[in-house]
Amino acid sequence: MSRVSLSPEMLYNIDAYWRAANYLSVGQIYLYANPLLRRPLVLADIKRMLLGHWGTTPGQNFIYVHLNRIIKKYDLDMIYIAGPGHGGPAVVANTYLEGTYSEIYPEISQDEAGLQKLFLQFSFPGGIPSHASPECPGSIHEGGELGYSLSHAFGAVFDHPELIVACVVGDGEAETGPLATAWHSNKFLNLVHDGVVLPILHLNGYKISNPSILARIPRAELEQLLQGYGWTPYFVEGDDPAFMHETMATALDSVIEKIQAIQYEARTMGELHRPSWPMIVLCSPKGWTGPQVVDDLQIEGTFRAHQVPLIVSESTPATHLAMLESWMLSYRPDELFDATGKLFPALAALAPEGQRRMGANPHANGGVLLRDLLLPDFRAYAETLQQRGMLGIGDMHVLGRFLRDIVVANKARRNFRIFGPDETLSNGLKSVFEVTSRQWNAKIAVNDEFLAQDGMVLDSMLSEHQCEGWLEGYLLTGRHGVFTCYEAFIHIIDSMFNQHAKWLKVAAQLPWRAKIASLNIVLTSHVWRQDHNGFTHQDPGFIDYVLNKKASIIRVYLPPDANCLLSVMDHCLRSRHYVNVVIAGKHPAPQWLSMEAAVTHCAQGIGIWDWASNDRGEMPDVVMACCGDVPTLETLAAISILREHLPDLKIRCINIVDLARLQPATEHPHGLSDTDFDDLFTTHQPVVFAFHSYPWLIHRLTYDRINQRNIHVHGYQEEGTITTQFDMTVLNELDRFHLVMDVIDHLPQANDKTRQLKQLVEEKLIKHGKYIRLYGEDMPEISNWHWNPTPRHSATE
Repeated sequence: MSRVSLSPEMLYNIDAYWRAANYLSVGQIYLYANPLLRRPLVLADIKRMLLGHWGTTPGQNFIYVHLNRIIKKYDLDMIYIAGPGHGGPAVVANTYLEGTYSEIYPEISQDEAGLQKLFLQFSFPGGIPSHASPECPGSIHEGGELGYSLSHAFGAVFDHPELIVACVVGDGEAETGPLATAWHSNKFLNLVHDGVVLPILHLNGYKISNPSILARIPRAELEQLLQGYGWTPYFVEGDDPAFMHETMATALDSVIEKIQAIQYEARTMGELHRPSWPMIVLCSPKGWTGPQVVDDLQIEGTFRAHQVPLIVSESTPATHLAMLESWMLSYRPDELFDATGKLFPALAALAPEGQRRMGANPHANGGVLLRDLLLPDFRAYAETLQQRGMLGIGDMHVLGRFLRDIVVANKARRNFRIFGPDETLSNGLKSVFEVTSRQWNAKIAVNDEFLAQDGMVLDSMLSEHQCEGWLEGYLLTGRHGVFTCYEAFIHIIDSMFNQHAKWLKVAAQLPWRAKIASLNIVLTSHVWRQDHNGFTHQDPGFIDYVLNKKASIIRVYLPPDANCLLSVMDHCLRSRHYVNVVIAGKHPAPQWLSMEAAVTHCAQGIGIWDWASNDRGEMPDVVMACCGDVPTLETLAAISILREHLPDLKIRCINIVDLARLQPATEHPHGLSDTDFDDLFTTHQPVVFAFHSYPWLIHRLTYDRINQRNIHVHGYQEEGTITTQFDMTVLNELDRFHLVMDVIDHLPQANDKTRQLKQLVEEKLIKHGKYIRLYGEDMPEISNWHWNPTPRHSATE
């Protein structure tokens, strides 16, 4: 690459701007007062608790000022992702220097008083975290999300053709599984419709207390690794500031010109071959420009620079205070800030203007760009209910038609995508491939299906991490999407969901952050229908984890049939700033409600199914509740047995779609008041509850209800194997026969009829076990069962 020669004035100004960012970063970690060192430092000027991370910060400050230069030179639309977990001082310092921070937080003004507040708030009670948190302008990636920066970056550039995401990847982050896999995301970029990710691998040699692998392997090996991933690395290495500024400027100019040439060839000349995208490897000392040696221990360039490199307190030597003062004065603040504490105009002019500033770029506040989805009327996709309990094609297959037409309606806008780990077909959504393909920019062989460079489905990578990260980046920059996954394997992204939910919670409290589209997670291939795969594919516990998060953010839906699923998904796709978890089956399953009834039921979230009940407004003898498609089937089958053999037994059937309805209204905005809950479940009658997941979740949600001691929950008991569909319910005592026995066991007193019925269902269970082991399939009376009203049922059923 030809060398860029910075003019002496530009070289001085870039270095001064870098020094200013470093000075502000150190001040955030240390200073309680005296922000411009107008007088000698004293202990009273130092925070009593020193929190923060210095090691990555000077390198990120170096990167940021150089990105500012190329944004201005090439008029780039660019945002910044700080992958190293604790780069908060850097992003706060730089958004303050460019002016964005003060515009959003006027009390953090561009003067000495503002600097005082800027420093004091950092890692301080009532202040801001030490990460690149939602409070920081320009951030879409929390510092605690170690391993996901590249995934978020690629999600951000899908369908944003002019956007460049500069993504800094730190030493430690580079060693995580998700990040190591994310380098392959370059095989999915569409050269015409998508933007570009510029990875900057920041190797400063160490993690918290160990050397980093990529910094210790030979240069040739590292270069071959990155080239093998499909990247062209440009190395910037050293510790001399003047040399490093020149080298970084040269590398960035070469990189941007290479990116622009690739895009020109694709968009003007039609050259759509997959390129080797450029990236930068920045090798600089950890804790660069900080203390060299403290108490005879080397600091700069070692792991000791990771957090607070110099402890200053009443219990440390007095020399530490002097070392801190000397360190801060080494940045020559008098050359950076005027008498009022404002950055000198010649330095401030280095920052881009308006929305070209990375802290002010609207893509980093995606809600301001968000447009409503164009949604067809979901009612048009309804399963016509010819007979209650009729067998449908599979709820996810019905949803697939709806999603197919959402893709069509929004294709021109390019603001809706379907994400998932190589499972779109398996999850029953084949209909979407009638109108789009999987986006793919690697080799396509003759027998491949549904692969194209221009597709709206991203599921060609068998990595839950990448697909979830792409979707999060897509949402955070102002678009909509759905993530589908096998239920058992959604746990792979537990920590990603956790961080996104936390982000939403904090962002919702910031008036300047516009709400983004909800994260819609659809779980299928669920625990009760894994007869091909067995125990390894059986784990419904994700919803337990989800419900630990703030009620203002979390929604969990278990629609009992296809029409309810359509109604729920229409609601979820219209919603803002939630995590919606929807659990639905893909196998042929009974259909219970007409579309009109489904809309009403889903709007209520919980309700009595009068057509399956016979209490007729009186106090029931037993309440039978169900939540989930298979639990609903088994509950209704149990009710039919009970009504046939115990016709005088008054049964109330309750179905739950919105799981949060079980919680008190004081704990969740969808929760039921105690009065409403008691009206449904009574205050003293037995409740036999068939639940999709682990039983104790229902006990947890209802622990404070009056009748909670009478709620007897059947759910997954961690029993599974390769077996028949019905046998899975038997193994976990969720089946109709166990439900019937539980009802009988909780009636006030036994009689001949109840004893005879209990014996009958016990014999059925024995017969079932023998049958499946002889024939390898469920008994005809199970597989061919359908809802058949008894003479005591109403004529309208």
